Amino acid sequence: MTFQSHSSTRNSLGALAALFLAAANAASASAAPYRPITPSMADTTVLLSGSGLTIDQVVQVARYGAKVELTPEARQRSADAHALLLEAAAEGVSVYWFNRGSGSGRERFIFTGDPLSPPNKKLLEARQLAIFQRGALAGLGPEVSDEEVVRAMLVVRANTMSFEAASPQLTQRLLDLLNDRITPVVQSRSTVGEGDLGPFTNVGAAMVGAGSAYYRGIRMPAAEALRQAGLEPLAPFGADDSELESTNAYSTGQAALLLFDAREALSWADLIYAIDLNGMNSSVSPLAQPVQANRPFKWLNWDAARVLEMLKGSYLFELDDKRIIQDPESLRASSIRQGSAWQAWAQLRDVVLIQMNSSDHNPAVRVGASPADSWELRTPQLAQFYVKGSARNHGQHGYIFSNANWDPYPLANEIEAFTIALANMDAAVVQRMLRFTNTFFTVIGPSDEAPGEPGRFHLTQGSEIAAVALMQEIQGLINPVPPEGNALIQNVEDLQTQTRLKVTRARTAVDDTVELLAEDLLTGTYWLDMRKSQNPSRTFGASPTAVWTVFRSTLPFNGAGPNSAAQPIHEIAAAFLRGNAAANFYQDNAREPDAPARRKIAE
Repeated sequence: MTFQSHSSTRNSLGALAALFLAAANAASASAAPYRPITPSMADTTVLLSGSGLTIDQVVQVARYGAKVELTPEARQRSADAHALLLEAAAEGVSVYWFNRGSGSGRERFIFTGDPLSPPNKKLLEARQLAIFQRGALAGLGPEVSDEEVVRAMLVVRANTMSFEAASPQLTQRLLDLLNDRITPVVQSRSTVGEGDLGPFTNVGAAMVGAGSAYYRGIRMPAAEALRQAGLEPLAPFGADDSELESTNAYSTGQAALLLFDAREALSWADLIYAIDLNGMNSSVSPLAQPVQANRPFKWLNWDAARVLEMLKGSYLFELDDKRIIQDPESLRASSIRQGSAWQAWAQLRDVVLIQMNSSDHNPAVRVGASPADSWELRTPQLAQFYVKGSARNHGQHGYIFSNANWDPYPLANEIEAFTIALANMDAAVVQRMLRFTNTFFTVIGPSDEAPGEPGRFHLTQGSEIAAVALMQEIQGLINPVPPEGNALIQNVEDLQTQTRLKVTRARTAVDDTVELLAEDLLTGTYWLDMRKSQNPSRTFGASPTAVWTVFRSTLPFNGAGPNSAAQPIHEIAAAFLRGNAAANFYQDNAREPDAPARRKIAE
């Protein structure tokens, strides 16, 4: 690839970009409505060190507009890596995707010698600018419709790129996009999940003023968004296209959002399970410590203890001659299914924390690595990638290696494992709801205690249909994405992971789970009313009582609430779950095993 070949395309690039923008604007009219964030945390700054980014911090930035800044150490690490990259080329070291091509062009030299020599500098500046501009023409839609998704991928990349050899101006521009809330228009399907190249080419285009972007939620040409933010178009250099694009941050950012939302869904599942146990007049023996001690799975034991604590003070711990000795399996085993879902959540969390706090870039740049560090580094094959260092980079040495770190396993496996575990939990939720229709388990029927409320009970019966319909959707989401290998790019890139599909399915499964739990909340709270009518002295424990009380202020027992005339009761229940943190209704007395106290997001 030569400078002349890029130069010959630049004259037509403006016309192509204009056509692209016209087509994109026409397509956007029929796309899903754009959902901008509410920047309620815009006065907060998250420091990115490259190693300490948390799930909550991703959400603070992506969903609530928190600002970002690199720590001085992270910024210096990035600058040192960039200097090592330039020094490598000057020393004649072959560097994949810099002085050598990428993919099928890996054996071709793009340039030789010092990248800062006037001819090479001019070549690289023009080449990089042309590559970034072409990103406006790239991708497969529809466009990403949620601003939080694009911001999530940007904050993860800003954190991980501190390990890469990005130019200082590229490093800063990634922060600028987040802090000035310039959100590039990103095509949602332009990745095979083995490195999210396509979405980041769209980001790169916006950085240089090509394509479209949203500025504080308003769509406009990217050049205008930069102008309104007081920024000049980026002047990329070196291997900036590689440094920006070679990452799985598109999928990883969404996985962080998934984990945050799933944690809330699982917390509500525990709380509503406690309500259901009260509503069924259940035996609590399956949750008792001796039972749990017989099978010491820490997440199962943790969940049982958590639900048991929620029930403390409930009438379920008093004698009742009408209480059956053993509930249906779905009531007895829900803590097992829920504890297993928590375990899968924690395993995914641990993987995501590593993924978004380390480098998945190709090539790998290791400033300070020496031949003495490991025997293989002293072999002739690997020694050819050693950069000795000189005054040009303050004498720093290191290695730059081609690698396969952008293969996104185990992240992709754990996303699917969590989706399956969540669906198995949901199966128990559906079945325990359906058991409330059988007086063999409830002992009493609705007409026994509330003969004047047939309409209200009819609505709760509708939950059966809704729950089964939701479960059928969830069942379709757990089918694994088939393993795939297509020999692309002249047979060089022959594996595809489709992490995008996996995380999209998982996020949909979490959304459907919240909808399912809304039906469970309707059923469970209805039966709290039944048990209270049966015996007004009954208590349900502080946490279930708090949920029941607040929910009844939104949707009274007779259905005649302030919103019920205009909204189906399912929508009221779902909005209640999404609008109220489960932690508002119970003390997190049984903290996740081996986990520190989590930070609460301020809304």
